[in-house]
Amino acid sequence: MYISGEGARVQAQRLEVIANNLANVETPGFKRDVPMFQSRFAEAIQDGTDYPGSGSQNDVGGGVKMISTETDFSRGGIRQTDTPTDFAINGEGFFNVRGGDGQVYLTRAGNFSLDANGRLQTQTNLPVLDEGGAEIVIDGTRPWSLDSGGRITQEGDSKLLGMTEPQSLGDLVKVGSNLFRSLGPTTPVAGRDVRQGYLEQSGVNPTREMMAMIETSRAFEANTKIIQHQDSMISGLLSRVLSNS
Repeated sequence: MYISGEGARVQAQRLEVIANNLANVETPGFKRDVPMFQSRFAEAIQDGTDYPGSGSQNDVGGGVKMISTETDFSRGGIRQTDTPTDFAINGEGFFNVRGGDGQVYLTRAGNFSLDANGRLQTQTNLPVLDEGGAEIVIDGTRPWSLDSGGRITQEGDSKLLGMTEPQSLGDLVKVGSNLFRSLGPTTPVAGRDVRQGYLEQSGVNPTREMMAMIETSRAFEANTKIIQHQDSMISGLLSRVLSNS
């Protein structure tokens, strides 16, 4: 019963991850989450009073547990929007933005906008940074352009978009609002390819996620039915014992 209960709990956690992926199927630059599972030993083996392969009743296993949630950094497709403040990275790297705590965060979501002061910002009003870490300000009343190298030019003035990448994608941690924090050092992106008027689409495949949701729902129902079956068996056993006492 406890193994089935743990299985139901794990499937419920998996459903939460899948639901979050589906909720962001239209979010530019979103990277899907993938729950990672691992079988667990019985409590006696974990406590050291038994050992794997002993052949005892403790060797049947202790169910399954979700050990982590990994991020799939596969690049999404690029869609043309013709909006001047929409930027898409066609390759490696992330845009640099400054969070409310003053720290620099990374994002692939290039659906930027200009505020009343001409500051280039994210959808959550965080400033987009140039290569020197300064906020990018553009006069929206005058012509400006972005070249494929990530350089913004306006009437002779130019500034290079801040774009970096971690030493390993495994160093990145999601912090919400489509942002990542790097646990290790980052380096400037070499060989930039940025496209103005385009957006990177979400990395979520809705068909795949819906299939995973159906599979997970069925696994959850199977575990709950086993719990009910075990409960019914124990109730019947107790009834017979009490009737014979």
